Amino acid sequence: MANKSPPPKVQVPDDWHLRDARELARAHGVDPEQGLREDQIAHLALQHGANQLPTSAGRSVWSLVMDQFSDFMILVLIAAAVISGVVGDLVDALVILVIVLLNAVIGFIQAWRADQALAALQRLSAAQATVLRSGQVQQVPAHVLVPGDIVLLEAGNKVPADLRLIEIAQLKVDESALTGELEQDDNRSTPLQLRLAAFGKRVALAVLAICGVIFVVGVLRGEAPLQMVLVAISLAVAAIPEALPAVVTVLLALGARKMVSFNALIRRLPSVETLGSVTTICSDKTGTLTQNRMQAECLVAGDGDGTAWTPGLAPPDASQAAHTELLRGIALCNDATRSQDGSWQGDPTETALTDVAAGAGLDKAVLDAEWPRVLEQPFDAVRKRMTTFHRTQLGFVAYTKGAPESVIPVCTTQWQQAHGSGTHPLDAAAWLARAETLAAQGLRVLAVARRTHEHLPEAGGEIGAVESDLCFIGLVGLMDPPRPEAAAAVAECKAAGITPVMITGDHPATARAIAHRLGIVDDAQAPVLTGADLASLDEEALMAQVRRVRVYARVDPAQKIRIVLALQAQGECVAMTGDGVNDAPALKRADIGIAMGKGGTDVAREAASLVLLDDNFATIVGAVREGRRIYDNIRKFVRYAMTGNSGEIWTIFLAPLLLLPIPLLPIHILWVNLVTDGLPGLALAAEPAERGIMQRPPRPPTENLFANGMWQHILGIGLLIGGLCLGVQAWAISTGHAHWQTMVFTVLTLSQMAHVMAIRSEQDPLWRIGVASNRPLLGAVLLTFVLQMATIYVPVLNPIFKTAPLSLPELVICLTASLFVYAAVELEKAWRRLRVAP
Repeated sequence: MANKSPPPKVQVPDDWHLRDARELARAHGVDPEQGLREDQIAHLALQHGANQLPTSAGRSVWSLVMDQFSDFMILVLIAAAVISGVVGDLVDALVILVIVLLNAVIGFIQAWRADQALAALQRLSAAQATVLRSGQVQQVPAHVLVPGDIVLLEAGNKVPADLRLIEIAQLKVDESALTGELEQDDNRSTPLQLRLAAFGKRVALAVLAICGVIFVVGVLRGEAPLQMVLVAISLAVAAIPEALPAVVTVLLALGARKMVSFNALIRRLPSVETLGSVTTICSDKTGTLTQNRMQAECLVAGDGDGTAWTPGLAPPDASQAAHTELLRGIALCNDATRSQDGSWQGDPTETALTDVAAGAGLDKAVLDAEWPRVLEQPFDAVRKRMTTFHRTQLGFVAYTKGAPESVIPVCTTQWQQAHGSGTHPLDAAAWLARAETLAAQGLRVLAVARRTHEHLPEAGGEIGAVESDLCFIGLVGLMDPPRPEAAAAVAECKAAGITPVMITGDHPATARAIAHRLGIVDDAQAPVLTGADLASLDEEALMAQVRRVRVYARVDPAQKIRIVLALQAQGECVAMTGDGVNDAPALKRADIGIAMGKGGTDVAREAASLVLLDDNFATIVGAVREGRRIYDNIRKFVRYAMTGNSGEIWTIFLAPLLLLPIPLLPIHILWVNLVTDGLPGLALAAEPAERGIMQRPPRPPTENLFANGMWQHILGIGLLIGGLCLGVQAWAISTGHAHWQTMVFTVLTLSQMAHVMAIRSEQDPLWRIGVASNRPLLGAVLLTFVLQMATIYVPVLNPIFKTAPLSLPELVICLTASLFVYAAVELEKAWRRLRVAP
């Protein structure tokens, strides 16, 4: 039995001996400081091929073709057509087979387009790797790695190949990818597809029963049994909605592919339909609501009178040395790296700190050479601080930076300019209050401290022992301006009935100030729930809080799950953003997990169902808007297809009961199915978003697809189509028109064209949205009209389709009857508008 326990973790000790790995790299012609050269890469790529594991092959063209003939009723129809040809009706048999083949071609094209769209999405979400090549740090697709590449890993990255370690700091590896999950089939049906498949089975049973009745009644009335078999089977093929799930796949896949154009990458198809139900968006602040372009606004040295110094100006004379020490600390306790062009790369906060230090004459590269780093304790969400150890002539010095409420409590003294050491007692409460004041101005505040050591702490030692008894140096206030479009996106969220919530690791005052500026909260003193508050609340108390709290601060990733669960317990459909390793569980638990595509980790992207390629909150709102549009268009397609099927069933089922001849031949039924369900139906995917789509409340996740009067519309308008067809038939027969069957055939086709134009909006009339606002649909309708006229007026087609040219009055009658369908739908929409009018 497979082991279902959590995947094991592997931890590499900090004292791992790495000298042999560097020497081995050089022995293979690789400079570990520069990486491979371009000529080496090209040679190795030819020699070793792509760096990728075997993957399950997609559906072949042949399998796509065969899928079009896998339906049982299609096979029965083909068999019946062959039998019909054998007994003498060869033309009808050939025409039926040709129409079946054309239907298969359309189905193949639909399936191929869906597969191509999904393959494109998979290519966009392919794994990336950061490498050092020719002395430059580059990001490349993981499959182009070659033996000898120097790969740079950060927390949350996927390990893209078999690697030999050269330099590490507290490495931990999650081995779940080695236990078989690479082999999981991710092509699961969406909930909507499953519901439609179940619905289709129920409809199929009903249609088969109706077809059985039609066959029996026809035979009893004296119709040829073989002819009635073909009629019954043709109706079953046309009316059974077995293709609905496949068409939904096409619509979802094409919609997901379109989302990429505005920087939203869908990783899991079901999330497209879920987007329309989102009621709460829980968003990070930095980089999502803000520009992620940190800039140091002020520095406050621990020595002196606490006067803030603005970078670019000369520091106060009384604290000049103290500010120099503060700048040295933020430059050394910093993981930013120098790129080939001389700029600094890395976390925006850290690059901003290197910039402000450089502006004061302290270049990080020079400091790193003079005070080399020998050990580090990386930042983590629990400690909310990081520490780096550097060798000096007198021993070792450790610099610590992090959240003020994390750093200041572990300080016992503050730095003295006169002595350069921590001899002055620290007033922790005063400095925490000063940090609070800066945070209330919307600044992100960091505290910096230091401690000297005679000896380097032992690797693997207790971290609390080295991050204690520190000497406080000062505070740094950084500003990350809100994105210009963020406030408008927040306002659009609120208008759409979606609650924006900010969840950040920043100071509560900073979070509140930015949230108020963006409109997430209306009150400048709005409540903020902190991670400490969350820890003290039980589940019932938390559920009461989430009803009113819109800002969460100093929250660790594990607490995001509690927030998601509490919101979901209130019936909310939650979208949650995240970028770090520890965000993955919350992203998986949310209804829509949203990862950052630029600044996020591989782990977060793997857990998410939506990736923001621009890390922008406004893109989330745009994705919700697009999700609503796609779902609306799926409803329109289902409404159109099922109403047309309903009209065909009523026409053929009621005719014998009203003592009328069978109104349509098998070729007519199959032709109508071909020209109406193909291009016009799929063209609904291009229908623009409805007016006011983001001024209506979210769709309940459990809402039935046929809710809001849809099934009544299908039955009612379908009955109207059937009634019009039979009315024209009865009138034509009673008045001696010999072309009555051609007239019924024409009314059934054109009435569905009138119907598809009328249902383009569920509320606005066609004249308001514009006839040409969906050009693919207009073109499909015009093409269908031309093809229908060809079956009537092209002489060579008359014997094939069993039609006859209609006179102008007869054609006018057919067109007028079809327009009754359009008028009925417009009246239905007008009545709906009156019901919702204030």
